[in-house]
Amino acid sequence: MNPVSGSRTRSPRSARLGVGALIVTLSGALLAPVASSAAPANSTAPEASSATEGWDETAYRGGVDVVEGPDADRKTVTGTVFVDRNRSSAQDGNERGLAGVSVSNGRAVTTTDSKGRYELPVEDNMTVFVTQPRGYQVPVDDDNVAQFHYHHLPEGSPQLRYGGLEPTGPVPDELNFPLTASTETRSPEQHCAIGADVQTYNPKEAEYARAGVFADLAERNDYAGCGVLFIGDVVGDDLSMFDETRDLTATLNGPARFLPGNHDLDFDSPAREHNFDTFRAQLGPEYFSYDAGKAHVVALSTIEYPGTTSKYTYGLGERQLEWLRNDIAAVPEDRAIVLAGHSPLLEFWYSDSHRTKQLREIYDILEGREVISLGGHTHMSENLREGDLMAGWKDLLGEDGLPFTHLTVGAVSGHWYAGRQLDAGYPTAVQRDGTPPGVLTLDIKNTKITERYTVRGDDGAHQLSLGLNTPRYRDWFTANRSKVGSAPELAEPLSVSRDELAETWLTTNFWMGSTGSTVQVRVDGGSAVEAERTQQLRGEDVRIGAEWSDPTANLETLPHGGGLVERTMHLWRLELPSDLAVGEHTAEVTATDVHGREFTESLTFEVTE
Repeated sequence: MNPVSGSRTRSPRSARLGVGALIVTLSGALLAPVASSAAPANSTAPEASSATEGWDETAYRGGVDVVEGPDADRKTVTGTVFVDRNRSSAQDGNERGLAGVSVSNGRAVTTTDSKGRYELPVEDNMTVFVTQPRGYQVPVDDDNVAQFHYHHLPEGSPQLRYGGLEPTGPVPDELNFPLTASTETRSPEQHCAIGADVQTYNPKEAEYARAGVFADLAERNDYAGCGVLFIGDVVGDDLSMFDETRDLTATLNGPARFLPGNHDLDFDSPAREHNFDTFRAQLGPEYFSYDAGKAHVVALSTIEYPGTTSKYTYGLGERQLEWLRNDIAAVPEDRAIVLAGHSPLLEFWYSDSHRTKQLREIYDILEGREVISLGGHTHMSENLREGDLMAGWKDLLGEDGLPFTHLTVGAVSGHWYAGRQLDAGYPTAVQRDGTPPGVLTLDIKNTKITERYTVRGDDGAHQLSLGLNTPRYRDWFTANRSKVGSAPELAEPLSVSRDELAETWLTTNFWMGSTGSTVQVRVDGGSAVEAERTQQLRGEDVRIGAEWSDPTANLETLPHGGGLVERTMHLWRLELPSDLAVGEHTAEVTATDVHGREFTESLTFEVTE
């Protein structure tokens, strides 16, 4: 394996006759040939594994086939996308090229001809990559990192603390992309796991991630087709931690792909074009796309760092924006688009300030498409639906609101691994909107996309937290809001006096709640009463303060560490009946999401004299 390009480097084709007798893995081990049969392009791909075999036994391991040549002054890069029947990563005589597959140099996008051939112009600093087509899967390396790209940087990176890219020399004679037939990516039913902000600053935090979200993912086997996409801030400034990240992805049951965030860059880079060279060398391209089922996933690099100050902005740059236009233009109209980036296109928490610079251009490119966008970065969870509107967006959106669903994905690290240590091997790390750490999954059936959030250490059933926002709580919050991690605990937080009932709300933080969701409350088995959402997303400003806060989250984070939760777009509240008798009461809360799924939990509280 060439660690610079993430590819296998081979001699010219004339020296490769008979190479199919062996499989050369990325670790250099030699294995016996694996029998496989490739399906015609218009048929269902064959079964790649039996029901009793797991990912480790069936994963397609290999790399891009790089054929070196003598010509040092090539103006184009050429090669073949082919069906790798024997999984050798090299095209043998009986292995056909695959037509109609998109290949890009990061700006231009072309499609392969009837023999699987492509040609692209050469740029001095480019990554050439294939868009994985439906019904096929790119190879992965021994750490399950997807291999679908080749970095071309003739002189290598400038001197960088963490290494960057080594010199690649001239353009290869051929750059060939192997694929294997896959029933997993052919299926119209896909489960795409999304991990935001793993953001490990040291090996101790990597072990928190291992015991948490990665242990959960290691127990799942539903994402072998679409895989796991980590959407930036993979590490926390120390790029040597990419090795620890690879140890984590080695535990997965599907391919891993990565986007860079503002903590994944080479801060000592003298030029913007080399900001993510070490990321590229270790994990893959800055931006790319791939297909799974009837979904087309577009992974964007949204962090722009000038290299002269510590400040960064959100944007794509001219080259990436041109690629996005070309990439989307090649996607059939009957596909759903999943648009992912580290920073959200727009989001609630910073609704008056944080946005991607080319937002209007991006919306124009996607107009008329079935789209859902994903972002991370802010360490919280948001589910913004079509038509939602905040005051800070009106200059851009007018009164129409969002054109499609925007999801902000809760962080794997939660609130940067802060908080009380749990017996499970990780800290509470409750985020700034009250959402615990976890992972998002997009469940896709044809072009219908349903999102679900799985709290770390849970099976997905736990979707809300309940509490009481009492006058006593609000006084405590106001007095201690600046003491996160050191505030005194509030005694008897689930107790309220009778004379304060009319000033007390039962709160429901519904982590994936959105416009179209409902929350109903039954107190002591009585009639269901609908709670009110604190943010209607009808063009209002963000509501901030004790009365709009999540008491359950703050009762954890103010004494023990985590986020200060004084604003959120997914909090519902219901004023308690003023005639409740002294004694113990139970509230049963049923939250129904925009897809009609119901989640019920109960809270027991006490009314005192």
